[in-house]
Amino acid sequence: MSKILIVAEHLGGKLNPATAKCVTCAKQIGGEIAVLVLADAVDAIAAEAAKLDGVSKVLTVARAENAHPLAAVYAPQVAAAAAGYSHVLAPSTTFGKDLLPRVAALLGAAQVSDIMAVDGLHAFKRPIYAGNAIVSVEAPQDRVLLGTVRVASYAAAGSAAAAAPVEALNLAVELPNHTRFVELSQGKSDRPDLQSAARVVSGGRALGSAENFAIIYKLADKLGAAVGASRAAVDAGYVPSDLQVGQTGKIIAPELYIAVGISGAIQHLTGIKDAGTIVAINKDAEAPIFEVADIGLVGDLFALVPELEKAL
Repeated sequence: MSKILIVAEHLGGKLNPATAKCVTCAKQIGGEIAVLVLADAVDAIAAEAAKLDGVSKVLTVARAENAHPLAAVYAPQVAAAAAGYSHVLAPSTTFGKDLLPRVAALLGAAQVSDIMAVDGLHAFKRPIYAGNAIVSVEAPQDRVLLGTVRVASYAAAGSAAAAAPVEALNLAVELPNHTRFVELSQGKSDRPDLQSAARVVSGGRALGSAENFAIIYKLADKLGAAVGASRAAVDAGYVPSDLQVGQTGKIIAPELYIAVGISGAIQHLTGIKDAGTIVAINKDAEAPIFEVADIGLVGDLFALVPELEKAL
């Protein structure tokens, strides 16, 4: 039977929803699922992980060095904790993409990135060429498999009827000291988080200026939605880079995605392909965004968006 170890992603003492989506992927693989929590204070995070449906147990490593999620510090601990496990998974976020290749190197194993579908114990599907193609890959069965999970492709695991047991690990691992935490700088907003929001309103280069982007914020506020942007809007300086959606930005899968003044370059479509309903507003009827949109409005966004906001 497979034994799957999921490395928990967390921040500020709270479990990231990406971990619950990794659990869903692990359930499709099948087998015993354990969640590994590395932190200085593990209790609250471990309690959240223990409530996820499908989790058999939660393993914790409480060390002062784990106060901040540094991949160089986490990697040797994950490699040690992985002994006896057939699979090690982490979300395909900046956290997982930084951490798991290091673990793979320490274990001398290959990594499967961006798992979006499970075909078997060691067989998966993943996107390539900016999402233009899906490739089937199969990993060797004689060694541990490491994989990052494309969280936009999975729903979060629900709550279990009873919490899984929590077990403290004592890993005799020497930690490197060449990497140290300096500070974490992150934007603060009263709006929903872009990567976990059920509704997202994004603006593109057609807005014309940072001042004009205000209509995107107003519409998002009416909908209780997060705000996103195309790379062109970010490059033009309309909004900060943490709002960028697409291949080189955030990969999201909201229930509703409204693209305003976004032409729909393939790099942008890669970031929204798993959205439930896509609405496009663009004056160019031939814009690529309309090829993937469920609902399309052709016209001047400066006329249509205020009308939509008024109707709401």
